[in-house]
Amino acid sequence: MSLADRLWQQNQALVAEIRVHPFVVALVKGSLPLTNFQTYIGQDAFFLEAFARAYSIAAAKSANQQDFEQFHQLADGILAELKLHASLATRWQIDLRSVQPNPATHRYVDFLTAIAWSQPLGAIAAAMVPCMRLYADLGQFWSQRGYAPQPYGEWVETYADPAFDSLAQQLEALLDRHGTEAIAAEPYTYALTCERDFFSAVGTA
Repeated sequence: MSLADRLWQQNQALVAEIRVHPFVVALVKGSLPLTNFQTYIGQDAFFLEAFARAYSIAAAKSANQQDFEQFHQLADGILAELKLHASLATRWQIDLRSVQPNPATHRYVDFLTAIAWSQPLGAIAAAMVPCMRLYADLGQFWSQRGYAPQPYGEWVETYADPAFDSLAQQLEALLDRHGTEAIAAEPYTYALTCERDFFSAVGTA
């Protein structure tokens, strides 16, 4: 079993909790209040900008062309995701320019930024994989169990897309290539905890 697979399996209790988090359930069932969805998109866009920067820092730290190119390709994927957020922001009247991070978003961004600047590639990948793998998992999990097409069905469809899973697999391959259990286990679990806290902070009511 690969390192990425082992870490994912070791954190299944946390994954199971997030799959049925009240925010996630309300989102996929279409009952999430619009104000909460607006808050979520704003906070997520703020976070994704930091995520894209972390990819760029990892690319700059890469010692070979293959890693350099892969991290930049993954950054391009995040930029595409930010375009989706921009389109949603326009549709739902969200001013992304005025977003201020809440404490959970701030904590997650600070953690990711600190890891990116101070740690080797294996630790950076470990801090980033949970976001990608979790969202792919949530998309697949809820696409199989049923979701409301409106008003937020596009969210499930985006993350259930095999193309998004492919991006997660690319990052997991980088984790397997550069990581060890000793340097990856703690940031991996902390990042998943940040994901749960992020959903809790944007709420359901």
